[in-house]
Amino acid sequence: MSDTSPADPVGEAFEAQRDRLRAVAYRMLGSRADAEDVVQEAWLRLSRQGTETIDNLAGWLTTVVGRISLDVLRSRRARPEASYDDRLAELVVTADDSLAPEDDVALADSVGVALLVVLESLRPSERLAFVLHDLFAVPFDEIGRILGRSTDAAKMLASRARGKVRANPQEPGRPRAAGREQREVVQAFLAAAHRGDFEGLLRVLDPEVKLTVDTSDGVVVVLGATKVAAGATARVAAGAAARGRAVLVNGLPGFVSWREDGTPLSVMAFTVVDGRIVAISTVIDPARLASADLPDPA
Repeated sequence: MSDTSPADPVGEAFEAQRDRLRAVAYRMLGSRADAEDVVQEAWLRLSRQGTETIDNLAGWLTTVVGRISLDVLRSRRARPEASYDDRLAELVVTADDSLAPEDDVALADSVGVALLVVLESLRPSERLAFVLHDLFAVPFDEIGRILGRSTDAAKMLASRARGKVRANPQEPGRPRAAGREQREVVQAFLAAAHRGDFEGLLRVLDPEVKLTVDTSDGVVVVLGATKVAAGATARVAAGAAARGRAVLVNGLPGFVSWREDGTPLSVMAFTVVDGRIVAISTVIDPARLASADLPDPA
């Protein structure tokens, strides 16, 4: 919470922008806690500077939030093993028994969460350009200034990000099921992991694939196809999973596994772009799994 008061005109001006700034930061970072921290830092910077020299307060605050969020994203890339919060914060898991369950209400409700999963696969500059322009209508010249790039470069970054988002089965504003191609890629990954086929895993993983694992001790992130493939074969070799079934996790193709006694072992969600897996989000935290509304084992 900020230290603004109702009698403070600077504070009142900031509070009028708070919800929008929080939404920008959340779409940038995918973490409510990190978004709150960014908004608080923006308030501190505004309180130090004041509004007298700011012609467009909304634009100034958006720029500040964008720059702080970009720094956070770049810090995450530099420290991929660092934990950060709210990955797959809302877990919507439905049985994937149909090739076209467009009418499933749970899928429609999960569009926003699925988009956040896709955004995790973007580079920081791509994510900023896409979020600010396509979701919040910030002009490209302002985005360019935040990035230290030209207007044309900002347009190119947004276009590249837009292509990756549209290639994902959960396009913003159009809820639909994971496509056949995405399912086949995920099935190939699972089959290769089950066989211990390291080369087969590398064929379906993007070289820069990102694995996010939600554990009881926090969130762990692993980057790169080699590390992710090695981890996948090791987990299968451990042999803890007795049963599993294909599911949709927040609208993305996924897989749930159970132990022999019926206790859920893990939930996995896959983001597939151009025939390669670019992101895997896994929940193995027993408390989260126990509280999730999961389908029955197949």
